[in-house]
Amino acid sequence: MIYEPREDSFLLEKWVKKYAKKGMRVLDVGCGSGILSVAAKEKGAVVLGVDINPDAVKHCKSLGINSITSDLFEKVEGKFDLIVFNPPYLPEDEDEEEESKRVTTGGKEGFEILERFFSKVKAYLNQNGGILIVISSLTKPKEVEKIIKKESLNFKILDKEKFFMEEL
Repeated sequence: MIYEPREDSFLLEKWVKKYAKKGMRVLDVGCGSGILSVAAKEKGAVVLGVDINPDAVKHCKSLGINSITSDLFEKVEGKFDLIVFNPPYLPEDEDEEEESKRVTTGGKEGFEILERFFSKVKAYLNQNGGILIVISSLTKPKEVEKIIKKESLNFKILDKEKFFMEEL
C-alpha cells in the first residue's frame, strides 16, 4: 500500500515548493507517492527518495525519482540541504489493518517514528540545511517539541490547517 496524497501531503508540498531550489540536495524520507520528491525535482533540486516500502520506491522510480528502499536513514549516504518527511504520525489503533498501519501509524503514541527520525537526522543535514515535516494534533505536538529540543534542533511552525478531527 502506497500512501495516497491527502491534506498533510498537500500542506507539506506547498512548503517544499517554497524552499527547494535549483541544485539543492533534497532527501524525501518516506517518499510514498512521490508528491514531495516531484515538487522538489520540479524546482531543480537533486532528489533522493527513501521508503521502507519497496512498492513506493518502485513507483517513485517510475516518476524519474532516484529512490532506494531504506528504513529512515538506514541506507542513506551523504548530507542534504533539505530533508522532508511526511511521517506516519497517528497513534496506534488496534482495529486498523496491518497494511494501513504501516502508512498511518507512528507508533503506540504516534510520535515514535519521529523520535527515531530526529535522533539521526543531524548526521544527514548540511550545516545550514533545513527539515520540513508535518504532524497532527493527534501526534501529541508537545511530545514532538520535547524530542526536537532534546536533539538540540531549532524549529518554527510554518503553517497550520484544521480538519474535522485534527489540526496539521
